[in-house]
Formats: sequence, C-alpha cells, structure tokens
Amino acid sequence: MWEYIVKFKGPYNFNLLINRLGRDPLHEVNKEERSIKVPLLIQNEKRVVEVQFIGRTEDPAFNVRSINAPKSEQDLILKNLNEIFQWDKSLSKLQEHFAKTELAPLFYLFAGAPIIREFDPYRCLVKCIIHQQLNLKFAATLSERFVKGFGEEVEGVWFYPTPEKVSSLTVEELREMQFSERKAEYLIQTSEKVASGQLDLEKLSELSDEEIIKQLTALRGIGPWTAENMLLFAYGREDIYPVGDIGIQNALKKLLNLEKKPTKDMMIQLGEKWAPYRSYATLYLWLSMENEKVRSESE
Repeated sequence: MWEYIVKFKGPYNFNLLINRLGRDPLHEVNKEERSIKVPLLIQNEKRVVEVQFIGRTEDPAFNVRSINAPKSEQDLILKNLNEIFQWDKSLSKLQEHFAKTELAPLFYLFAGAPIIREFDPYRCLVKCIIHQQLNLKFAATLSERFVKGFGEEVEGVWFYPTPEKVSSLTVEELREMQFSERKAEYLIQTSEKVASGQLDLEKLSELSDEEIIKQLTALRGIGPWTAENMLLFAYGREDIYPVGDIGIQNALKKLLNLEKKPTKDMMIQLGEKWAPYRSYATLYLWLSMENEKVRSESE
C-alpha cells in the first residue's frame, strides 16, 4: 500500500479537533498518534485510509496511509480527504476578522481550529436525523447501535449502512434499538428518497445555502437545525449560524455573562458582525462549551 505527505500553510490546529472527533464512538481515533482512520466509498468500493497529523499548528502536515486502497485511487482519495479536512481553506484571516468582536477571546484560544466535514453527505444526514432532540450521550449510543446493527466493518472501521439498506428496514426493527416511531419513519423515508435518486445529496452541493435549506426542509422530519448542520458538516459552508441550537445559545450566555439565554433577535444581531465566517463562530462557540466540560470533568 502507499503513503503520501500533505503539507500546506497554517494555522491548522488538528490537536484541538482530535478530542472532538474522538467523542464519536464510531470514529477510529488514536489520540496519542494524532490519527484517525477514515472510511471512504471510492468508485463503489469501501476503502480505509489512516490520516495522521505529523506537523505543528503553524506548520501543518499530514501523513496519509492507505490501508486497503490501491495506488491507482490515490489522487481520488486525496481529493476526498482535502474536502473532508479542508486543507485548502486558509484560516489565517479568521483571527483578524473576529479581533474586534465579542468572539475575539475564542479565536485566540482556539486559533487554527478547522471545520472538519463528515466523511460523506449521507452519513451526515443520517447522523443529524438520529441526533435530533437527543442529548449527545444517548445520540452517540443510538448511532453506534444503528451502524453496528446494519452497517459493515472494514479493516476495523465502521461504514454506515447504505440508503438502500436503510430503506429496506422496518420501523419495528429500529424501535427495537430505542428509536422513536417518528424518528424511525423519518430515517427510512429519507433513505428511500436518497436510494431512488429523488434526493441527490451530491447535486445538492452545487446549490446555494438557501436552496439547500429549502429542499431539505421540504422533507418530512427535516427542519432548519438538520439542514444547517448539513450545510456545515456535509458541504463545509462557511457562513452558517444555527441560532436555534441550544449549545450555541448556552455558549453565548456564558461568554457574554448573560442572566439568561440570548433571544433569537439578539443572536441574529450579534451574528451580523461575524459574516461571512459564521460557521467558524458556530464551531468556536461549541468548542468553548466542550472544552469547559472537559476541564470540569478532569478537576
């Protein structure tokens, strides 16, 4: 098998994101080695590559090692990984952009933290549907049951079940895993649309943010929160700000020392100064809460 070194201009703080990736029990993460094994569907073949951070925040570099992919697929795999890890996105402009905003301390503390996309759009959509209105711990447990029950393990890495597989399931099968009846229906019906081609997740990437939200929210069981998370983590859009997200609301309450969570109007007004990089504002606000939790748990 083959290896390839990827180098690019920093900052790029992968060390910070490895903890976030490691919270998903379906991610094969090695924190000591600063690596993650990535499942990819390449020309309908299940491929696994290991991506290891071997550089520093200001001088980033990754070693990409194939586990079961032939050399002939190297260029296509590197293209996929570049889209997932967004190695070609310059993050140096962010600290300057946010320097005179309320979020300046976060962009100093988490400087160079990138937005890392989900490994494929359908995986992202399934994960979003499962996570709807659940606490993170149970959502992770439910996702793990689902994938290990109906997905496939290749080279020690779990692939989510295909839309064809999910569309063939019954509500009762998912109810046995503790899915609610409605969530089971949403997941199966959405997968049917993907399997039939009625919902083309690849073609959606060519549309504007507004058009993607419009098409996704037209589907039963998909609201603005799911659509916005798809824009963030399936398509890597840079100016997404889910004001309905409780985590964002709590992060702003804490950061701004508010007595109660900010109103929607207040959040929208704050966000106007953060455009056109509100996706990074969203990520860094989440990071502020996640890292606070890590610190309190370790004390």
